[in-house]
Amino acid sequence: MKDMTPPHPAPREPSDPVSAPVFATLGCRLNAYETEAMREMAEAAGLAGAVVVNTCAVTAEAVRKARQEIRRLARENPGAPVIVTGCAAQTEPGTFAAMPEVTRVIGNHEKMQPATWAALRAPDLIGTTERVQVDDIMSVRETAGHLIDGFGRHRAYVQVQNGCDHRCTFCIIPYGRGNSRSVPAGVVVDQIRRLRARGFNEVVLTGVDLTSWGGDLPGAPRLGDLVLSILRLVPDLPRLRISSIDSVEADPALMQAIATEPRLMPHLHLSLQAGDDMILKRMKRRHLRDDAIRFCAELRRLRPDIVLGADIIAGFPTETEEMFRNSLRLVEECGLTFLHVFPYSARRGTPAARMPQLPGPVIRERAARLRAAGDAALLRHLRAEQGQTRTVLTEGPRLARTEHFTEVALTRDMPEGSLVALRILGHDGRRLLGGDPPAGA
Repeated sequence: MKDMTPPHPAPREPSDPVSAPVFATLGCRLNAYETEAMREMAEAAGLAGAVVVNTCAVTAEAVRKARQEIRRLARENPGAPVIVTGCAAQTEPGTFAAMPEVTRVIGNHEKMQPATWAALRAPDLIGTTERVQVDDIMSVRETAGHLIDGFGRHRAYVQVQNGCDHRCTFCIIPYGRGNSRSVPAGVVVDQIRRLRARGFNEVVLTGVDLTSWGGDLPGAPRLGDLVLSILRLVPDLPRLRISSIDSVEADPALMQAIATEPRLMPHLHLSLQAGDDMILKRMKRRHLRDDAIRFCAELRRLRPDIVLGADIIAGFPTETEEMFRNSLRLVEECGLTFLHVFPYSARRGTPAARMPQLPGPVIRERAARLRAAGDAALLRHLRAEQGQTRTVLTEGPRLARTEHFTEVALTRDMPEGSLVALRILGHDGRRLLGGDPPAGA
């Protein structure tokens, strides 16, 4: 659920009729992964001179930003066909079809099919193809037909799952992504072997509902089985990381991997969403407050150095001040370090949108209090890291992340994508400051 807004792409020169397509990604890491797949398919199809916007639908603000980005790119690329896809295009195709800047609207399933991009090949983009190509995402049963060998310069992100079988009352994503589909373990392992051969030192497993991986595969394996298989079958992979998980779906094999596998990084991001039982029930979540607290305590028992993050929604419909305080207290009671705070945003068509809504100022004020609690928790973590020796993965000449995914500012240039041991000298309130390791480290 984490938003990721990348830098704006450079505008296309209007005089260049054969330029490569301009791609813009809004939203999550999975969207970014799929943009790279679309780029490969568009290139293979010979598509040129177009603008492709991969949208996000997680909040109403995300849809507004998508419309804004489409207008900006249309201005900067006059005459270029504009193709809109992603979750917002899947859930609100009419919204984008009504925009005069938009040439095509393509669904989330269609965007991952090579045939779609072949049909859009210039100069036939304006031909007889349907302007809106958005089918029923719930009818999709297979995983994406086009997989890339990860993306990223420093760490590789590998999509292993898509869609979601749950229907949380606030969430529009299942209607944008469909039901859960899994990439078979053998395909994932082969991908990771290729990524390792290319020099990647860290791989991150991504998906919409990662802990549901395997439910649609023969024998119904679990995420923990996949993690253990990767670590066993790719023994030279230094670091494996998993993205956001649903705590209620954590299986025994996953807990075993957390406890016993040092190559599985000691960092988890949890989909908690709230800390009040009544709100959790109205969200149609499958855990209660005490479940979350017990789960976090068990993680620390198994892996004492683990660092936890979480998604929490502020201002859910019917949330009272006391209900909100229960979410606020969860930050300390679960020992959370990294907080992703989402001010509640009503999504048309979801059950929560029909519940009594809170005033906007109340939602924003509660979100600010949650963020302040998150800032305080992060500061405690940064202070506790001072003097430690950490092995970091470098993300740029002077930027890296620890095993716990904590940002580190480096005192000198280092090669990108490398694993380097260094000593934590201090922090600047947001990031750690790293220097050379002590002698003999």
